[in-house]
Amino acid sequence: MITTTTPSVEGRPITAYHGIVVGEAILGANVFRDLFAGITDIIGGRSGAYEEELGKARTVALQEMQDRAREMGANAVVGIDLDYEVINNMLMVSASGTAVTLG
Repeated sequence: MITTTTPSVEGRPITAYHGIVVGEAILGANVFRDLFAGITDIIGGRSGAYEEELGKARTVALQEMQDRAREMGANAVVGIDLDYEVINNMLMVSASGTAVTLG
């Protein structure tokens, strides 16, 4: 499946629009507590463990979005946007885009 943040794929015409697709992943409060317990992992103001968890959440959100697009009969998702929100001490990673069929 082709995924892109751009509204189209160069050289590949969009032959059908299937609608908006979204994927979400939520990191619970336990993740924050566990990560901050390992504060020694912070080097130069960055936490490798925290970045790894965010990366996992982003991967899950993108995969979920692609799975939903595939279920709609799409072979690509264009215009992808990634959002990060804090809700009640939990971090939500959301990926959204438009499911399309490319020619």
